[in-house]
Amino acid sequence: PRQPAKTLWYDRPQYVYLEFCVEDSTDVKVVIEDQRLVFSCKNADGVEFYNEINLYARVNSKDSREKRSDRSITCFMRKWKEKVAWPRITKENIKPAWLSVDFDNWRDWEGDEEVERAMVEQYAEV
Repeated sequence: PRQPAKTLWYDRPQYVYLEFCVEDSTDVKVVIEDQRLVFSCKNADGVEFYNEINLYARVNSKDSREKRSDRSITCFMRKWKEKVAWPRITKENIKPAWLSVDFDNWRDWEGDEEVERAMVEQYAEV
């Protein structure tokens, strides 16, 4: 049986970030479309995780990436309309139980673009 992975998200001027919290993931698959993200993987115990998110707004699927670590898989998606805040990540105005805001990374935007650029470049080097 598949189950959704616990997911954190936060919003930035140019990108939206999603972190799927699965430790020691294998078989990671991330499909980013213009308005949808599908994530799947297994953990060390062979449990299958699957999340499908219809996105609040359009993203540039070609300029979106993911990065795996031992603790989680982080996806960042380039917004089609930059500098437009997303009040939520899902198209539907309902919050799935597995989804929460990553308050540690949620910040006021002002003057944040350089910070963001540095973050993305750091991801890109991995």
